[in-house]
Amino acid sequence: MVQAFRLHAPVVLPCDASCSVVRDAVVDVGADGRLGYVGPASNAPVLPEGVAVRQLSGILLPGLINTHAHSPMTVLRGMGGDLPLMSWLQDVIWPAEGRLGADDVRTGMRLGALEMLRHGVTTSVEMYFYGEQMVEAVLEVGSRMVLTPAVIAAPGWDRLGSWLHMTDQISAWIDADGLRFGPGERIELGYGPHSAYTLPAEALPVVAAEAKQRGALLHIHVAESLAEDQHVREAHGSVPLLLNSLGVFGGRVLTAHSVHLSDVDIQLYAANSVGVAHCPGSNAKLASGTARLLDLRRHGVHVGLGTDGPASNDDLDLWQELQLSAMLARLASSDAAALTAAQALLMATRGGASAIGRDDLGTLAPGYWADLVHVDLDDPAFAAGLDVPDPQLLSNLVWAAGSRRVQDVWVAGSPVVAAGESTQLDRAAAAAEVRKVTHRLLADA
Repeated sequence: MVQAFRLHAPVVLPCDASCSVVRDAVVDVGADGRLGYVGPASNAPVLPEGVAVRQLSGILLPGLINTHAHSPMTVLRGMGGDLPLMSWLQDVIWPAEGRLGADDVRTGMRLGALEMLRHGVTTSVEMYFYGEQMVEAVLEVGSRMVLTPAVIAAPGWDRLGSWLHMTDQISAWIDADGLRFGPGERIELGYGPHSAYTLPAEALPVVAAEAKQRGALLHIHVAESLAEDQHVREAHGSVPLLLNSLGVFGGRVLTAHSVHLSDVDIQLYAANSVGVAHCPGSNAKLASGTARLLDLRRHGVHVGLGTDGPASNDDLDLWQELQLSAMLARLASSDAAALTAAQALLMATRGGASAIGRDDLGTLAPGYWADLVHVDLDDPAFAAGLDVPDPQLLSNLVWAAGSRRVQDVWVAGSPVVAAGESTQLDRAAAAAEVRKVTHRLLADA
């Protein structure tokens, strides 16, 4: 049970549409784990007797949202690290994943969730298998997850059943437990059809219909690399054109990567409110390409940031994606102002919430979940302190500090990171369990 409290900070970044910088501000958290007043301390309401007030030393902002991850792959980190996407998947990753059991996935997800929380990432959109074990891990750590269990029909995956069986399992789970559940609604369920190249065309409209019926997120890889979907492009023009023709668009749809898009594809996304999980680090490491971020934003497409899995990035630090997305956009346009520090920060917060169709995350505003991150100032990035112009302060946070100074994190008002470490689990013990799994996989290869 959360007890109401107030946080008083020198700077609060609500991550509203204008990326306001609020000086000498307070944030009130209710006993329901949601936000109350957010704004200048001078205008704050009088607190009821007994409500605790904590003074913070630095910057308070919303928890970041990782819009595309396969976090249990912490157990596979570094495998096939110098291969392109399809060789990496087919020759290294899928065979290794074929040797993973439910307990292994729980172990990998546990460490992944801990890693993200320590970087200030409070919500991740996950596509993987053994969903019940993933939920157990996330609830144990205290983070938030939008789980879209994988639906796939690729060689070796029949051990988990047919694509129809996988889809039916997700539908039955949502019907039994609801779309969102757990303390502070920490878990949301959706559908994860892997891609157009790992599923027969007849599967995609079936999965989409199930998702639309339940108002659930449909999360799918689209146009990550040129080689993966050549046959789809030859037959249909592009993956987005195929998805649109099959009726996949129209509900809550999140497309991961979306690197190789035409102007028509981008217009389709905009017309159908399709969200994009932009993963510049993974795209670069696998030499998949550079997404047309500025064109997507120009057309009003909702874009969030994703790390992809920790075996293709190879970490879960969304601050690095935030920096890299801005750098690549500036390089692509030869314009140092193409994506500002403020705009990049908003992609990692409210942009991610918009991309996944959530109006209760990513911003500090009354009624939103109290997913909060405290960044302290004990770092050369803030050598000039906070008494600098707002754009300079945002630049220091985004370009220089990143995740280094994340000190405290709350999810639904509950403290889950204090002084840089988890309040729920022993990180060293979690890492030791991952080490056992990784060594077993290497021995069995």
